[in-house]
Amino acid sequence: MRACLLVLPLLSVALVASACGERSEPLGELEQPYPVTVQGAGDQPAVLRGKPERIVALDPGSAELVIALGARDRLVGIPSGVRQGEGPRMAKPEAVQVVSPNLTVRVDDVAALEPDLIVGVSSGMTAEEYETLSAIAPTLAQSGAFIDYGMPWQDQTRMIGEALGRADEAEAMIAEVEDRYATIRADVPDLDGAEATVSYVMDESQIGAYGPEDARSRLLTDLGMVIPPEIADLAGDQFYSQFSREQIDLLDRDVLIWITSEPGIVERIKADPLRQQLDAVAQGREIFLTDMESGAASFSSVLSLPYLLDTLVPKLAAAADGDPATPVS
Repeated sequence: MRACLLVLPLLSVALVASACGERSEPLGELEQPYPVTVQGAGDQPAVLRGKPERIVALDPGSAELVIALGARDRLVGIPSGVRQGEGPRMAKPEAVQVVSPNLTVRVDDVAALEPDLIVGVSSGMTAEEYETLSAIAPTLAQSGAFIDYGMPWQDQTRMIGEALGRADEAEAMIAEVEDRYATIRADVPDLDGAEATVSYVMDESQIGAYGPEDARSRLLTDLGMVIPPEIADLAGDQFYSQFSREQIDLLDRDVLIWITSEPGIVERIKADPLRQQLDAVAQGREIFLTDMESGAASFSSVLSLPYLLDTLVPKLAAAADGDPATPVS
């Protein structure tokens, strides 16, 4: 279930990246010299003796960053959810094997590809998996300083940038997105301090919200918004919280955001009589993310965040302005 919640919805990297647009200029010859040491999981850094030529990505976010940082043609293994094709933001169509369907790593398939770099910074890799994969090739896992799936997008970008010899390019991409955040915080002061939940429906009886260390919640806190402490307490050391429909009032905040991916899910949420009693609903402070926005929020990378900020911020501004008459598109 943890993997399912992480990649909900598991949109193709190519679809999200195509919505984000291409960078205005190709990457130049900016590689830093090797060897490089990348500190990742625990006390076991990845040491790369030379430029990696055969890269396996275990999760869609890692694949997206490898592609964004100019190493598309060196990907030989990818997770499910990454579409292959000729476009520069897709994995190359030839000789690329799916090695981690639904974030389940097939170690033998990885080893057979003879990689010289394995990347899984958003894969939820266990310590045992890390040890096994590190015996095959230098492996990038999320830092032990964060909960599973909780590594910030900046740290993910830096880690992969260092491994690819593209540390400077990674910093430039990070700065570009952080500048966007700063501009939005200045232009939309109503977001500062506003409480918000990013919520989802599990089944007929269970709903939930993402905790403050999840990428979808970090998107909001980077804009100055606040994840309610009750949601943080319920999430604990996980990236999500889960509770019964009868506790739906936990979601009733300044802004209520729904991640919607399954067919018919919006209609099911709107038909819930308990939801219809929430002040956020009555006062027009509710937002339903589109499939594309939900995917971009789940990836929360230097490619998907600019697109998401363009589409989501106007909705957040309308929801948080204190005027029930302002429509949220």
